[in-house]
Amino acid sequence: MSSLSTYLSDPFLFKLYSQVRKAGSLRSISLDLTHDCNLRCKGCYYFEEGMDKIVSKNSDLDTAFHKLVLSEKKRGTNFVTVVGGEPSLRLDRLKIIYDNFKMNVATNGLTKIPFEGFENMPIGVSVWGDHQTDAKFRNNGKKDLFKIALDHYKDDSRAFFYYTVTHNKSNEIEAVVEQCINNGNKVLFNYYSDLSMESNDHRHDFEKVRLEIDRMIDQFPDHILTTSYFNRVITTGKIQDEHWSYEVCTNVSTNYKKNGRRMKNGNPYNQHFRSYNADFKTTRRCCTGIDRSCDSCFDAWEHFSWIMVNMKMHLGSKQEFINWLTTMYMFYYINGLLTKDHNEQIVSKVHNLLQSEKVVL
Repeated sequence: MSSLSTYLSDPFLFKLYSQVRKAGSLRSISLDLTHDCNLRCKGCYYFEEGMDKIVSKNSDLDTAFHKLVLSEKKRGTNFVTVVGGEPSLRLDRLKIIYDNFKMNVATNGLTKIPFEGFENMPIGVSVWGDHQTDAKFRNNGKKDLFKIALDHYKDDSRAFFYYTVTHNKSNEIEAVVEQCINNGNKVLFNYYSDLSMESNDHRHDFEKVRLEIDRMIDQFPDHILTTSYFNRVITTGKIQDEHWSYEVCTNVSTNYKKNGRRMKNGNPYNQHFRSYNADFKTTRRCCTGIDRSCDSCFDAWEHFSWIMVNMKMHLGSKQEFINWLTTMYMFYYINGLLTKDHNEQIVSKVHNLLQSEKVVL
């Protein structure tokens, strides 16, 4: 096994690694900013597992929210992934998170998050397919949500489209990507699993999706925020000989009693992480689940974490280290955690690095 110092003798690898190290380690949480939403998307994990019902209507939520912000700052939290519900419905709370933490927000795009007051906020704007597919999944075809989101975030440097691809809709990928790019935005891929279906493990069906996303990376390297290695990990559920499951998921709430056995099984995990419900008091098992089977989880954030926490697993060769480092770098880049790099081709250089060194992903 070669040493880390050997890999870092490569000037470009050293540059990427140094920028990540300078940004520092993350002590992160996930936070549901509200239990309300202006959509009811088909198969949404939030509603399928009843997370919107956790909040008592009589709760003093604003007081609880302010207490949570203070306690998390005291605990050392430095990064918050804001979800919901729909965060754009509570701009007052969103502003407090933005002013106190490094953060990222996921929004459905229906209500625009204003630029003023949120100038450097990374915004992941949901899209689930072309105009027809997206509307069908997210509001029964009543509105062209994709067009609304495109209009709201045209040429907005804060926003990237968070494209959740359905396993049988690979034929739509290129057209959706081109519209996002022509709108002045980059694209990060997520992967769809409908929890309302009896059969919820579509991982074996993602082969065409994986190949098409890899083609998008080759065709639009400056604009795709998913690496070929990350794309393979999430669609196959494998890092080398390790298979995706609850036993290896690294984003589990560390104060959630039922996770005690997971945290003692020897596999690494984010030791600071908690996933807070919209009551701002209780936590749940992980980012996207309470009791759901992890076989149905293709969530990008969960799989980013799985790779990032497992650095040691990726030190066996230069290629494995590149796989890990480019994943780390892309996550930090997406979330605005790096010092500004004036090289506009930095994303394409990351992709080219994977291609030039590729042996076996």
